[in-house]
This record gives sequence, structure tokens and C-alpha cells, in this order.
Amino acid sequence: MAPFPRRMKSSAISFGIDGFYRTLSAMGRLAPEADPSRHGISVLRDIPYDPAGHPMHRLDVWIPRRLPSPRPALLYLHGGGFRILSKETHWIMALAFARRGFVVFNANYRLAPRDPFPAALEDACAAYRWVVHHARRHGADPDRLVVAGESAGANLAAALSVAACFDRPEPYARDVFRTGVVPRVALPACGILQVSNPERFLANEALMPFIADRILAVCRGYVPDPNAQGGELADPLVLLEGTQEPARPLPAFQAIVGGDDPIREDTFRLGRAIERRGLRGETRTYPGQGHAFHAYVWRRQAKHAWRDTFAFLDRHL
Repeated sequence: MAPFPRRMKSSAISFGIDGFYRTLSAMGRLAPEADPSRHGISVLRDIPYDPAGHPMHRLDVWIPRRLPSPRPALLYLHGGGFRILSKETHWIMALAFARRGFVVFNANYRLAPRDPFPAALEDACAAYRWVVHHARRHGADPDRLVVAGESAGANLAAALSVAACFDRPEPYARDVFRTGVVPRVALPACGILQVSNPERFLANEALMPFIADRILAVCRGYVPDPNAQGGELADPLVLLEGTQEPARPLPAFQAIVGGDDPIREDTFRLGRAIERRGLRGETRTYPGQGHAFHAYVWRRQAKHAWRDTFAFLDRHL
């Protein structure tokens, strides 16, 4: 039998991974502690954040009702390699931050390869603008805004931070800049922060072929032509490593990563860029942990990571 075309293989693998995590997420919702109302949290679901009316332009608002307003605002952008998953699979992240007292705006965005770059970032920028303009009606303070995400969502959170602080030419980035609101904190966890040149990861001889193939599929699916004009914001790490000074002070950055995460070097590079720029921030590595390990909130190292993140937020908000 002839082998499947590479794109068909990649799509089938992504579909399988997506199905696995959606099932896992649905099972997790059955636990009594997963009920937001048990924690005094109400959830407004599927609110449109862009007038275009695309079905992916929706977010959920998680509101801690037992706490006085206004509370800090947090825009969460889910991971999934720009290809899979959703706000529905990442309810546990929203719940964790809402329990800590944040009004959480948990957003969907268009996915690659059907909608490659800059679609996801355009949507993240639209969600950012919506949060800035609508936060107060949900009891949130846009002047205490956090942008957060893991994996691909970390890339988008970092790119939003760049768009808010650098006067960029892209229309969607300029829309963010014109809000005049800079995030207080950016939390790009376990991020793939440079999508161009995914081959750099292949220098790691310990990298399993399946993982290497996934990294290549993620990067090439999101940015099919790395030489295309206007792709700089797909690589927010490279911009932060550069010498251009921002028009506004950058937010405080905290980046966590597992010690066994195959893309951990991007977080290490971010840490060096933060240090070189003299920014408030930290990177933390958790030995023996893999990619997006903190999503498994019941595990010891995940609990440790969440405590570190909440402590960082307390210091900078």
C-alpha cells in the first residue's frame, strides 16, 4: 500500500491528539471540583469579540462573584500548536486563575493549517481590544491586565505584548497599540516563541522522530512560507532578542517550562532576552517535566508551578 501523503498523515495525527485531549477535558469536567459555581464563579459563554461573526471569534468570561470589583483581568489563549484544541479544552486554566481572583477572558481563535498566520494573531489582537473595551462591565480592571497562554498560546501572548509596546506597521498590531493599554504581566508558558527555523530543534539528538515531526508540522502549518513579508510577529522571541527599543515599557514576564520539554530552549532564550533588556521577570524550570506539564494540575510539580505563577502575579499586580 502506498504511504499517505504527509499532509494527510499530519492532519490525522492532529485529529487524534485533539480528540484525546477533548475527551480528557470532558471527563475532567465531571469532577465536583470542576464546577465553577462551587467556587463562587459564574461563566458567561460564547461571547463574540469580533463583529465579523466567525464562529471561532468567541470567548468565555469567568467571573469570581465572591470578590469585590474591580478584579485584575486575564486574557487566556489556549495552546495546541496553532492547529487544535480550544477554550473548551482549557477550562481548567480559566478555573485556576478565576479561583485566584482574576476575571478570565478565555478565547478561541482560528486554527491552522486552514487559517495560517496571521489569522490566530489577528484574532488574539481582536480579543485583546475587546477585553480592554469591555473589561469593566464584567468587574475587571483593564489597567491590571495579564496576557497568558501555553505553547502556541504563549507565542500569541508574547506577540500581544510586543504589539502593545512596539509601534508596529501591521494593522492588527496597530489596533492593539492604539488601545494605549500595556499588559502588567505576560505569562508565556512552555512556549514555541519562534516559529521560523524549526529545524533548530533537530540538533537535539535525543529528540524522538515523532516529536521532531510534530514540531515541523506545527511551524510549517502556521507559517507555510517563512520568507513571506510581514511574518515577524510569528517570532516574538526574535523581536524581544533584538535591539529595537519599545515605545512603551514592556510588561513583567514570567515563563515556566518543563526540564524535559523538547522546545524548552525558546523559554531559556526568552529569559536571556528579559535579562538583557533589564525587564522585571523570571523563567522557572521544573526538572523531569514535559510540555505543558502544569495543565495536569493535580501533580506535585504542576502545583509547584502554579504557586510560583501566583506569587509572581501577586508581586507585580
